[in-house]
Amino acid sequence: MRETLLKADTFTNAPKVSRKTTTKEEREVIAKQQEEEHKEAEKLAKTATKGAIGRWWTRVQSGPNKVTFTMAIVALGVVYGDIGTSPLYTMQTFLNGQGGIQHADREAILGVLSLVFWSITLITTVKYVLIAMRIDNKGEGGIFALYSLIRKYGAWLAIPAMLGGAAFLADSVLTPAVSISSAVEGLKTIPVFEPLFREDANLTMIITAVIILLLFSVQSRGTESIGRVFGSIVMVWFAFLAVVGVFNLGNDWSVFAALNPVYGIRFLFSPHNAAGIALMGTVFLSTTGAEALYSDMGHVGRGNIYFTWPFIKVALVFNYFGQGAWMLRNQHNPALENVDSLNPFFQMMSPGVRYIAVALSVTAGIIASQALITGAFTMVAEATGLNWMPHLQVRYPARTRGQLYIPVVNGVLCVSTLAVLFLFRDSEHISAAYGLALTITMITTTVLLAVYMWYNRHKVGAIVFSIVFLSIQIMFFIASMAKFMHGGWFTMLLTLLILMIMVTWNDGTKIERSQRRHMKRKDFLPALEKLHGDFRIPYFADNIVYLTSDSEMKRLDTDIFFSIFADHPKRARAWWAVSVQTTDEPFTREYSVEDFGTDYLFRVKIRLGFKVSQSIPAYIHQIMHDLEHTGELPQQKSQYPKLDADPGVGTIKYVLIHKALMPESTISQRGALSLQMKYAIRHAAGSPVKWFGLAPYNPLIEVQPLFLSTRRPPRLKREANNLRQIESSEDVLALTKSSTKSAASKETKDAKETKASAKAESQAAKSGGAKPAAKPAGGAKQSVAKPQAAKPSAVKPAANQASKQAKPTTQHHPGKAGGVSKQTGSGHHGGEK
Repeated sequence: MRETLLKADTFTNAPKVSRKTTTKEEREVIAKQQEEEHKEAEKLAKTATKGAIGRWWTRVQSGPNKVTFTMAIVALGVVYGDIGTSPLYTMQTFLNGQGGIQHADREAILGVLSLVFWSITLITTVKYVLIAMRIDNKGEGGIFALYSLIRKYGAWLAIPAMLGGAAFLADSVLTPAVSISSAVEGLKTIPVFEPLFREDANLTMIITAVIILLLFSVQSRGTESIGRVFGSIVMVWFAFLAVVGVFNLGNDWSVFAALNPVYGIRFLFSPHNAAGIALMGTVFLSTTGAEALYSDMGHVGRGNIYFTWPFIKVALVFNYFGQGAWMLRNQHNPALENVDSLNPFFQMMSPGVRYIAVALSVTAGIIASQALITGAFTMVAEATGLNWMPHLQVRYPARTRGQLYIPVVNGVLCVSTLAVLFLFRDSEHISAAYGLALTITMITTTVLLAVYMWYNRHKVGAIVFSIVFLSIQIMFFIASMAKFMHGGWFTMLLTLLILMIMVTWNDGTKIERSQRRHMKRKDFLPALEKLHGDFRIPYFADNIVYLTSDSEMKRLDTDIFFSIFADHPKRARAWWAVSVQTTDEPFTREYSVEDFGTDYLFRVKIRLGFKVSQSIPAYIHQIMHDLEHTGELPQQKSQYPKLDADPGVGTIKYVLIHKALMPESTISQRGALSLQMKYAIRHAAGSPVKWFGLAPYNPLIEVQPLFLSTRRPPRLKREANNLRQIESSEDVLALTKSSTKSAASKETKDAKETKASAKAESQAAKSGGAKPAAKPAGGAKQSVAKPQAAKPSAVKPAANQASKQAKPTTQHHPGKAGGVSKQTGSGHHGGEK
């Protein structure tokens, strides 16, 4: 046995697997989780014995509506941030639209309060909490999860799903900017800070930018740890909203007359409504967190949202109606008539309370941003699963798979949010662009929900649901379109950009998959077996490992097969096709192998839990050692030092295959553009080389042509010597056949003449006096050397030259009766022998 020349592991720290399938920390987490489940089961068993209520509670805690105090706190911190900041700017926008508080009479105030209350009730409570959240995909919510449930009912459903998802992601860029900046601007209302903001007009923007950077920098810690901190603050924030609202109601509870929807409808179409239909765009701001609530369902659980929503709804109603009561009391206050951008939320508080309000509102703005960020992570992960976006590196920092972190998305959102902030500079201009795209998301969600209800035996309900909610949300969209020229164009541009990425990635993936081919064992094994034993070809590597997304175990992808034989064949001791799948369990570490009855070709599927690091090289080494131990893989010993410091296996070369479009491919312009854009996006999004830890091992990136149907280009023209051209091989072949036929006919004629001459000589000899007839000079050879074959008028001189070169000759051998001839032929273009 050869000994290694150097113990490389003393100089390198290459990753290796341990003898156990879980780490100490993972075992502790699993044990703690099992202990908690055991205690919960015992508690439920005791509760079940306490009558009907106990049995009901046991059923709730055993189903998808399970409620836990810890996750309820997390739900407050993760889900309700966006909708919790709406009181900061909704009524401020209303007063600006009416021309100031002096123009907002009782009819206007009661009208807008009625519209706000019923919008929150219908859109958030009825549509999302009571209807949409009952329709989940394995616990996950959001428009993409909803589409996954109903896509079997029609290909057209991809259109509203893509459009709604793109609009949601576009609005996710604006939410942190508008929520945090509006809260920071509350510092201007505090007398101590007022001189500072007057001296530096950009101070608000700078503070907001710093907060945004800090927010995005802590995302990698996971929403569970963030939610616990934020949850306690949100609890205080909503309690503060309710208390301040109730305090401003005073003894005048007459504003609750606005619970009657007639006030809202009458004011909306009243001539006293200065904003007109655009008022609905202002009202829509009170419901902007509803879609995020649905998207974040997978993070915190449906039951915890059901449990906490009543508290949130009551706090919001008290605060909005408290602002309404304050506006009614101060409608004719001359000190407020000239206040720029009057904000009832801050103005209804005393200066002492305003300090607390600003601090809490800044925190609430951060929490609002968190709700949209986590929702964006979920959206992108689901879009990736639908093959609408590139596969990105996903991390799971918490115990549940619903809580995830995508570094690329986090970075793009951070940069885009800062760009929005520097472009619009303050909340007044950002709010002009805010909400327009989100109305599109709500409309598309309504369409998909109606389709789900229709195909699940609720056709009447689907019709009623569509009429009611589409009417309201289309009105929201028309009203929000008034914002288009004031900044709404930005969110629409972002929506179109994200939509273009989805459409092109989806089209490109479909084209690629339509070209994917698999080979059966009988097709690929003979060639691989011959190459494996061909000692004339040196080894490319001892092991060649192909990483592929194809999970087919019984057949081989043609991409891998042709990669092995492309250019110089890649001979190896063993070829490996490896795919990696992420499971729903956190700590899964499993693999399966198909060897096709050989000891040199292996198909491997690795299944890793969503919290397991995808360190592929370490697992590949483990699999090779396992197969060597079982005898399925012949022993491989490496004598020379390697970076992986494993002398027990031979050298390993990792290969990844990318596709490229051939110039001759017959494909539509849209298809070609989709493929080109997909490859550009893939290049920008990052490579699996980094995700799988392959970068230190110098992997090979191969580019293979995408074999679409191709068009045949015209033939080349060959330029002959002396400036003569050959039109085509068909012309040459026709001329060759013509000259051959002519030569054959001349040969037959010469033979007849020779036979006649011999007969004449014979008769002369018999008569005794006649002399033989004299043969022409050159004999029969002369007559064959210059045939006068008929030629078509279309044949060109170059073709004639070829004809002359192709003419056969007949040679006579003296001494043989009759001059027996031998035909020979020559020519460069198909002359026959």
